[in-house]
Amino acid sequence: MKNICEWKNCNKEGLYRAPKEKDNSKNYRLLCLEHVKEFNKNWNYFSGMSDYQVLEFLRSDMTWHKPTQSFSSSDNFFKILWNNALNDEVNKYKNFENLSHMNKFKFNSNDIKAFEILGVSVGLKWVKIQEKFKGLVKKFHPDMNAGNKKFEDKLKVITLAYTQLKNTYKDKIDNKY
Repeated sequence: MKNICEWKNCNKEGLYRAPKEKDNSKNYRLLCLEHVKEFNKNWNYFSGMSDYQVLEFLRSDMTWHKPTQSFSSSDNFFKILWNNALNDEVNKYKNFENLSHMNKFKFNSNDIKAFEILGVSVGLKWVKIQEKFKGLVKKFHPDMNAGNKKFEDKLKVITLAYTQLKNTYKDKIDNKY
């Protein structure tokens, strides 16, 4: 069943929606392409509004017609987000075990990049790095991935990162770390 254009004396198919009223309600009418173009050309949302009302609408439009809050407001979204981010950074270090082994190391930018490639946190104990490396080798080994060159290249990068950290940790680690 085709919808007929709701323009006066038009019998074409109405495929395009146009508002019936100015209040942005969900009420609309269906128009053909010719009449929806004419409707849009003559449509003025602000007709009947004073200059002050237009300015207020535009000012409100900058915040998607939602009320704004001061940053100091206790329930301000961005303040809550910021405080949560700060708390996350502070709490990140509360759960670490004894970090005294870290005094033995000075990590350079290559070491930091290697930690990132392996997906482990900087200064992780050597035993944990080895475990992670073994898991990555199993995951990206070409034999496990039908000889896919992409996985082979990824494994080479992982091996280089592991070697970088192995050289950094060498002679500074005992079996505990």
